Amino acid sequence: MLVLNQTGKGTYWRAYHFGRCLGQRGHTVTLLATSRRRQVGFDVREQDGITVVETPDLLSGSLRSGWDPWNAYNRSRWLKGKPFDLVHAFEARPTVLVPALSVRRQGDIPLVMDWADWFGKGGSVEERPNPLVRGVLSPVETFFEEHFRTWADGTTVINSLLRQRAIGLGVKPDSILLIRNGSDISFQPLDIPAARQRLELPMGPLFIGYVGNAFVRDAQFMAQAFNQIHRKEPRTRLLLVGFNRSIEPWIEDPQAVLRVEEVRQAEVYPYLCACDLCWLPLEDSPANRGRWPLKLNDYMTAGRPVLATCVGDLAEVILKNRLGEVTPPNVGAFADMTLALLENEDRRNALGVTARQAAEGPFNWEILAGELETFYHQVLGG
Repeated sequence: MLVLNQTGKGTYWRAYHFGRCLGQRGHTVTLLATSRRRQVGFDVREQDGITVVETPDLLSGSLRSGWDPWNAYNRSRWLKGKPFDLVHAFEARPTVLVPALSVRRQGDIPLVMDWADWFGKGGSVEERPNPLVRGVLSPVETFFEEHFRTWADGTTVINSLLRQRAIGLGVKPDSILLIRNGSDISFQPLDIPAARQRLELPMGPLFIGYVGNAFVRDAQFMAQAFNQIHRKEPRTRLLLVGFNRSIEPWIEDPQAVLRVEEVRQAEVYPYLCACDLCWLPLEDSPANRGRWPLKLNDYMTAGRPVLATCVGDLAEVILKNRLGEVTPPNVGAFADMTLALLENEDRRNALGVTARQAAEGPFNWEILAGELETFYHQVLGG
C-alpha cells in the first residue's frame, strides 16, 4: 500500500486501518507513507501487525504531499526486488504512482488504485485562495488524477460521485468497489461528565465539536452559523480540535471558541465525547461532494450525534444509519437545527447510541477490510 500523505495524516489512516485489519486476517502488508521530517533514509517499523515505511522527502511541511521526485525515486528503489502479490495505490500523485507502476512491472503484479478525494479541475484545487497556485496546479493535478485510472486492474472509491467519474474516464463498472472509511472501535466512549472531568472542561456550557481541517468557505459557513446560535444561546461553545483555520476573526465572541492544537488520534476521542453535538458543515461544492470526511467516523467512534449539510453521500448515509440530522447547505437552517438538537437531550442521546452502533456494525474497519479482501481476490483472479 502506498499513500502520498505524511504518517498520521489524511488518507494514511484509510490505508493503515485497512492494512492493520488485513494483517489480522493473515496477510503480509507493507505501507509506505511520507516521513514528516526525513530528507534521506527510511524509518521502517512493525506496527499493529504491518510494516510501516516512512520515506524521505526534500520538501517541508504541507508541501510533502506527493510531488517530490526524490521521494518517488527512493520508494521505487526500496521496493525493487521485493515480492508482492498486489499493490494498492492510494491516489495518483507521483510519489504513489511512480513506485506503484515500478512494482507492477517487476512481475505483472495487479494494481489497485484508490480514489478518495477529487483533487483536480473542479475539485479541491478550486478551493485554493491563491489564483496563481490554482492556475499552475490545476492542469498538473488533473492529469495525474485522471490519466492513469484505466491502467488499474481494480479501483476503490470512497463515494458515489468518484465512482461515476471513474466510469466516465473509461474504468469498467465491475472493476470498481465503493468502500468508505471505517471507525476505530478500540476506543470506548465516555459520557459527557466523565469526559469533561478528564479534560478539565466546565460542565455548564453546551459544546459543539469539530475535528480536523476545513476549506475556507466551510470555515466561514461554520462561523456564520455559530454567530446565529450564540446570540440565541450564549452557553454554546465551539470546540475545535486540530483545526487549520483562523476562524476567530469571523466570530462575534471569540472567547466562545476553544482550540485544542494537534493531538494524537487517540486523544481526539475524549474531546469529542465532551461535546453535546458534533458538526459537519460543508458548502455544496464539487470538492466536498467528491470526498468522505473521516471526521464523521470519528464522531461515530465517540458515540456523538452529528449535524451535517446535505452534500454528496452524507445525507443518505447519516439518515439511513441514524447518525444524526442533516439540513440544506444554508446557514440559517443549519443554525436552527443545531439549536433544536441542543434543546433536545433525549434526541441527542438516542442518536449518539445509534451512531456508535453504526461504528461497531457497517462502519467497523474489520468488516470493511473483509470486503476489501474479497475484492483483492477478485482482482487477483481476473
